[in-house]
Amino acid sequence: MRSKLMVGLILAVVAVMLIAPGAMAQKLLCVSKQDLKGEETVASCLAKGERFAIVDPYGIVRILTPEEIELTKAFNPKAFETRAFGMRYQKLAPKIAPMPVPAEVQ
Repeated sequence: MRSKLMVGLILAVVAVMLIAPGAMAQKLLCVSKQDLKGEETVASCLAKGERFAIVDPYGIVRILTPEEIELTKAFNPKAFETRAFGMRYQKLAPKIAPMPVPAEVQ
């Protein structure tokens, strides 16, 4: 009885560990203007020349180049319609919007 309870507990912990990273998505944060708190959209900040980075749940940061921004806009334009947040307010920043489903798939 006791060993079945331990196995069940271990399986529950493993399941939570596997599901948790998927629940935390990446965020798009402004690196050049750290005090942004959602006053503007990401697209308007990019138009002003601000620099953005993608931060994953593990704290790995990837600064986006102009080429990466243009390609991302082509594949997922909704990612740039969200409110812009600086690194200081990363906890308030929304997750990056998922890519839209192509018309051929629907």
